[in-house]
Amino acid sequence: MGGLSIFLGAILTLLMCLSMQEWITLKYFFISLALMFIIGLRDDILALTAKQKFYSQFLPILVLVLLDNTRLSSTYDVVEQYHFPDLIGIVLTVFVLLILTNAYNLIDGLDGLAGTIGLIILLFFGIWFFGIGELPISYIAFAFCGALLAFLYFNWQPSKIFMGDTGALMIGLLISYLSIRFINTNYTLPDGHQFKFESSVGTAICVLIVPVFDTLRVIILRLRKLQSPFKADKNHVHHQFIKLGFSHAKTVLFISSIGIFFLMIAVLLRTQGDILILSIALTVCLIINYVLRIVQTKRVTDGTTSKIN
Repeated sequence: MGGLSIFLGAILTLLMCLSMQEWITLKYFFISLALMFIIGLRDDILALTAKQKFYSQFLPILVLVLLDNTRLSSTYDVVEQYHFPDLIGIVLTVFVLLILTNAYNLIDGLDGLAGTIGLIILLFFGIWFFGIGELPISYIAFAFCGALLAFLYFNWQPSKIFMGDTGALMIGLLISYLSIRFINTNYTLPDGHQFKFESSVGTAICVLIVPVFDTLRVIILRLRKLQSPFKADKNHVHHQFIKLGFSHAKTVLFISSIGIFFLMIAVLLRTQGDILILSIALTVCLIINYVLRIVQTKRVTDGTTSKIN
């Protein structure tokens, strides 16, 4: 029930930080977040089937897309600029929110991993939105940062509490919402703004690289085996590190370092476009996947079973 403590801690903080007008302005976001929290809580108390959990997520996501107007509206210069018709924009945004929310949920398989990755992502968004003057959004990101930091104190191996779907789905929706808001806001910043990234989509993917890379990798592996992409298995990146003999703490620190490395790439190359950023991200991910496979094959061949402490 760690998700309950995260939610209550962040909301109590925001009650002290945000004015009533700001709560009203962001009402649909908070309604959506609360609905996702309830879905996760229901699943943690009385387990939902995979289909029930998946279909129930459409309600909070549609609240964001249809009522809050949280939408992806164009190609953002990834290719030639093209504005989507409303229907395509709605469908694409719903798909992206579903994928990113569940991608974050899928990395919650190791003590401290989801909390640490969430903390890194929310810290970036908190600083960025603060820098451009969108203080309410920044306060939301920082409030959940504080809640996750407190949660990690009890969730680090050996953990006393767990995030559960209550926390993972809620934080997943939050970072998905912030990512789309970042893409739209960053794209409209004037040229020369000190917080503007030339690559809106590429930067967002670098920020979310751990859940995005892990989910895409697992889906591709399952499809290659002619299995359902929703089939549970132990092919996630954190499982691969455990198989190599890494402890839980070492695995979390190593994967978190990957996330920070990609953040540094995005910041250092903030004047570069999407094509370069996305090409570098794809290349580095392929290298990581190749190295993991080679090292694992070598250990199996050598019959190595020693544990890395």
